[in-house]
Amino acid sequence: MFKLTLTRILYIIILVIFLILFVSLFRLQIVEGAKYEQIAAKNIFRIKTIPPVRGEIFDSQFRPIARNKPSFNLYLTPGLIDDKEVVSEFVSNNFDISSKEMKEIIFNNRFRLHQEILIVQNVTFEKIVKASEKMNYYPSLSYKTEAIRQYQYNNHFTGHIGRINEDEYKKLKKDGYTINSLLGKSGLERYYESILRGKNGKKVIQVDASGQNLNLFKENLDVPPENGADLILTLNNDLQNFVSNIFPKNEKGAVVVMDADNGGILAYVSKPDFDPNIFSTNISTNEWNRILKNPDKPMMDRNIHGTYPPGSTFKPILATLGLETNTIDSKTKLIACDGGLMVGDRYFKCWWEKGHGRLNVSEALKVSCDVFFYDLSLLFTLDQINKYTKQNMLTVRTEIDIPGERKGFIPTHKWYMDNYGKYVPIIGHKVNLSIGQGEVLTTPLQICAYYAALAKNGRWTQPHFLCKSISEKGTEDFIPETKTLPVSAENMQIIKQALWNSVNQRYGTGTAATVAGVDVAGKTGSAENHMGKVTHSWFAGYASNAEFNISYVVFVENAGHGGSISAPIAGQIIDFYNRLDK
Repeated sequence: MFKLTLTRILYIIILVIFLILFVSLFRLQIVEGAKYEQIAAKNIFRIKTIPPVRGEIFDSQFRPIARNKPSFNLYLTPGLIDDKEVVSEFVSNNFDISSKEMKEIIFNNRFRLHQEILIVQNVTFEKIVKASEKMNYYPSLSYKTEAIRQYQYNNHFTGHIGRINEDEYKKLKKDGYTINSLLGKSGLERYYESILRGKNGKKVIQVDASGQNLNLFKENLDVPPENGADLILTLNNDLQNFVSNIFPKNEKGAVVVMDADNGGILAYVSKPDFDPNIFSTNISTNEWNRILKNPDKPMMDRNIHGTYPPGSTFKPILATLGLETNTIDSKTKLIACDGGLMVGDRYFKCWWEKGHGRLNVSEALKVSCDVFFYDLSLLFTLDQINKYTKQNMLTVRTEIDIPGERKGFIPTHKWYMDNYGKYVPIIGHKVNLSIGQGEVLTTPLQICAYYAALAKNGRWTQPHFLCKSISEKGTEDFIPETKTLPVSAENMQIIKQALWNSVNQRYGTGTAATVAGVDVAGKTGSAENHMGKVTHSWFAGYASNAEFNISYVVFVENAGHGGSISAPIAGQIIDFYNRLDK
């Protein structure tokens, strides 16, 4: 009986052992088989990313603005380094990078054993030839012929591309970006990054344990890249270059020329400017610091990043507010201008110290009489002016298709209370604001878009650079947003006639902008600024004939009167565009 029991126990033990083995095999082969199969596959196959060709940028006549230029780039594969000291020394002796920088690259990428790390861009052909004789001794080093970005002229709107940084890589690696990726950092390059970049392809290679290509796998698992879309802009290169060249030398400011019919940007200049090609390769720390410390701020796009008091270019806003609320009509004449107006205990001067006499709204706009608008502002609250200004799309973002646009500012009654206290002389601030001075701030682009809306009888159109994008999938047109300004047709004609008179009649402040064969209308502005220097010079308006309908703004910082500085520049631009073969 004891023997039988012992035999049974042995059978049970053997059965349990077999059951354990069976369960383990079942788990390995069936339950987790796919997992281990994938791990095994990774030891055999390696996937290499094939970057797409970045889309290029062209003007409206299909002339290049940003193109891809072939260049030699040097790469490092950390897992193949035999001696980091020797490799660092070789690279620093043959290429534009220090031994210290090389060691930092090796350390920072020590866990990316099988990734090719871009270490030097745009290497000259001569250096590649010289170094290639010895590169066979350094299996961790290789070079590729790849594209770098080439920009045709100095500007802000294209922006630039640059190497992805660690923070960007962490956020974007899920979207297929690699540690070597280039991406848009500013301007159109950044705004349209998703369509300019394209999509990665992949190449599947079979390797042995040392990483050498075996070429044994016959099935093609490669996926070709999807190249980025080309951008066709509304911009005209000839007009762009002309505007850039005639802008006063060594002055700061901005110019926008826009198609009033569709919102397309025809020319876009901010001065001083910079060469975006400096970012196509590794810009040195010294060069970058020199740009950042430049007091004239060449990297600043004054068309959208700069906010300035608009001066008298703001007066049509108050004029239409008066007309739309029936506070005045086309014949109403307010207090006589004798060179200024006493408001409370402060005397506000008119720019024409001899005085303009009694004027109606059209006459006041033509000669830019300050006293008329001082008096008109007293008939409204600050909040009424604030609301109507924003309804006319000033001090709000235009949503142009480049990043970083600022919205400007116009104060409310509460803002003054919060910032100056309950005893602030609101009436004085309001009078100052009525002629575009004081705390009201706009961007040059907002002013240009507003005057384009006047040209179109109140139809405001979103400014934009992109006309269409062309990719392997087809063509896609840009459709801008539109809005209607709160101005009746009758009142719009009163304002438009006044702006035409300002350019085309005697004593108008904008007569320097007249052009034969073109209907030109506009408004000058001379805005004081907090720096206490010479006034900012403004001229904004629109021009048309049978062939075109454009709006424009010319802004020159600390330059003087708009009628003598900015208006003549606008006249030259309009004349050139009129003669241009479009």
